[in-house]
Amino acid sequence: MLIFVAEKEDIGARLDVFLSEKGDITRSGAQKLLEEGNVCVNGNKETKKYKIKDKDEVQVILPEPRVVDAIPQDIPLDIVYEDEHIIVVNKPQGMVVHPAAGNPDGTLVNALMFHTKGKLSAINGVIRPGIVHRIDKDTSGILVVAKNDSAHLSLSEQIKDHSMTREYYCLVVGGVKEDEFTVDKPIGRDPKDRKKMLAGAKGGREAVTHFFVEKRYTGYTLLKCILETGRTHQIRAHLKSVGKAIVGDPVYGLKKDRLAEQNNIFGQLLHAKKLGFIHPASNEYVEFNSQLPQEFMCILHKLERE
Repeated sequence: MLIFVAEKEDIGARLDVFLSEKGDITRSGAQKLLEEGNVCVNGNKETKKYKIKDKDEVQVILPEPRVVDAIPQDIPLDIVYEDEHIIVVNKPQGMVVHPAAGNPDGTLVNALMFHTKGKLSAINGVIRPGIVHRIDKDTSGILVVAKNDSAHLSLSEQIKDHSMTREYYCLVVGGVKEDEFTVDKPIGRDPKDRKKMLAGAKGGREAVTHFFVEKRYTGYTLLKCILETGRTHQIRAHLKSVGKAIVGDPVYGLKKDRLAEQNNIFGQLLHAKKLGFIHPASNEYVEFNSQLPQEFMCILHKLERE
């Protein structure tokens, strides 16, 4: 059984939304648990529309892991590394990591299930077999997937204790005076729009991002971003909080994004370039890199010529 205690930032959230955020599962997965009677609030059964109150204790009984939402699909994968314990992949922009409402198939999980013949960790089996961490649909780059539960637990612990190396590159609109800077602001749901995250949110979770200027262009800046924590939309929300927008970002970006419009960019120019961690089996530090996507590189070449 899992037990979640509501905090001030959670007050007013629907029960299914609360579960999806705290349990790190899809909204549809949370609703399925509710429909099957596997969720209680303070010992009582409630509907998905129940509004969370401060200090509510939500108990979740997890069913036996079953991979029911994802089917194997023969979708090409860019595999950076693979062994019997883990697989490191370079996810393209536009690909969703796991099935969810609106994206029932064609996801990274569907491709992984076909490639590994279903040999993925079962800890998140009902919804996300093998998935230890995620990157947004329109963010490209490296992530590691667990093939067994032992590897999954090891990698999850490294994410939890902030020891995993995660380095991103992004192109932002405008100049940046400092060569490097850090944004240390808690991140929580935006009370005005729960689909967004807000840096500096009251009751938000600790979030720290270190930024380094890699290259300055006329009207734009290429940044390297190193995550100390790993909150939802962390880089995008932190940049917005200091008045910066990633080119092509449909959620946190500019309403009028000239460069994105002129080059038909649909999705933020944000790429998970480097990932490093202690290998679950060898206990040795390993590190993987990926090249910036072609579309990203083309934009940089254009800016070089201006």
